[in-house]
Amino acid sequence: MIQFADEATIRVQSGKGGNGCASFRREKYIPNGGPNGGDGGRGGDVIFCVKKNLRTLAHLRFHPVLKAQNGSDGHSWGKYGKDGEDKVIPVPPGTTIRDKETGEIIIDFPTDSEEQQFTFLKGGNGGWGNIHFKSSTNQAPRRANKGEPGEVRELRVELSVMADVGLVGFPNAGKSSLLDLFTNARPKIAPYPFTTKIPNLGVLHVDTDTDLIIADIPGIIEGASEGAGLGIRFLKHISRTACLLFMIDCSDDNYLEAYDLLLKELEGFGGDLTKKPRIVLCNKIDVEGADKRAEEVVAKLAEREPEVKVIPVSVMARKNMNEARLAIVSLVEKMNAEKDAEKKVVEGKPAKSDFMAGRSVDDSMEVQFPGSEG
Repeated sequence: MIQFADEATIRVQSGKGGNGCASFRREKYIPNGGPNGGDGGRGGDVIFCVKKNLRTLAHLRFHPVLKAQNGSDGHSWGKYGKDGEDKVIPVPPGTTIRDKETGEIIIDFPTDSEEQQFTFLKGGNGGWGNIHFKSSTNQAPRRANKGEPGEVRELRVELSVMADVGLVGFPNAGKSSLLDLFTNARPKIAPYPFTTKIPNLGVLHVDTDTDLIIADIPGIIEGASEGAGLGIRFLKHISRTACLLFMIDCSDDNYLEAYDLLLKELEGFGGDLTKKPRIVLCNKIDVEGADKRAEEVVAKLAEREPEVKVIPVSVMARKNMNEARLAIVSLVEKMNAEKDAEKKVVEGKPAKSDFMAGRSVDDSMEVQFPGSEG
């Protein structure tokens, strides 16, 4: 099976401080020159930073041990040792860093700001040279301190992809076909279940200033929240989306129960996924009898959840797809406006949305995640 690099276990270590130097001036015609040993340099820090161009954690899988540079030792003639270089570890937006043993969250990077940095481990201080220990009662100190050791931690790094819309549905419901139609992503499409084995991202171009990112995860099966199938591993990738798009296969016999089963799996996974705004697409109405089934689903949800928009569509036959596209854009824009309004109330000033503003679109966002092949 193709492995998607959305998790990694790493060992990080900050640099050791350099040792102080114990030395004395020894020059011709200058007796009793006194101590002149310099201090050791400070060890490098371990720093995590967000890099928007990264899409996976493949770079951490191939380099699981990451060390900052040690500080240099002090020298004679009062020369201080050089500080060690920091170890800067880039991570994609949506990365969560946990302690490997306890599972405690150390830092969460929910936005795609390039400026986000987090100094996790400080390097050890450099040791004092004997120049610091000279006193009236100790004219020739032979003492120098050793540098402090660095810190070592084992971490679990997890990635949840950043997207505006998350596609939810059972295998072969038409999620990949929808992504292929609306975006420039080219996921694998075939008439059998589980053709999608890794998350795919696509960019839906709305206008010259706005793009929406749509995330497609492998199909959910009943029991996914308890570990069945591929769903439990990839459900976390819709935890950061602005809204959800449910795909119901109306050519399948469980069309009436599909929506409730999907909600049950999302509720079992947790993370308030069932509280996210959503749209329901009743797909495959081009199949004989499926259009009547779609009307049943629309009637059922209209009575139970009137605020949820339900649209009968056929992705393959391109039926009602423009209506579906407009509904997706409208819902995300509504979420965008509500988010801005909340920020204005809290901060007292206008702010950009986390979901749609400042998107950086490049070719790598239009295809399956790089680094997924190993």
